[in-house]
Amino acid sequence: MKFVSLKSRGGDYLVVTSNIAWLRTDENDQTKVGIVGSNPLLVSGSIDEVAAAILAG
Repeated sequence: MKFVSLKSRGGDYLVVTSNIAWLRTDENDQTKVGIVGSNPLLVSGSIDEVAAAILAG
């Protein structure tokens, strides 16, 4: 199981990468991360920055 740390303004998330379904740009340089079977997470950073963090894992 591969985890990735995603930064948020309210705290950090440790997410299983295989559970990430989609990324969507949100306001104020934030990104929504869709999680399989759960609500999306709002994380800090542009969609490109978040995608790079996920791929770098």
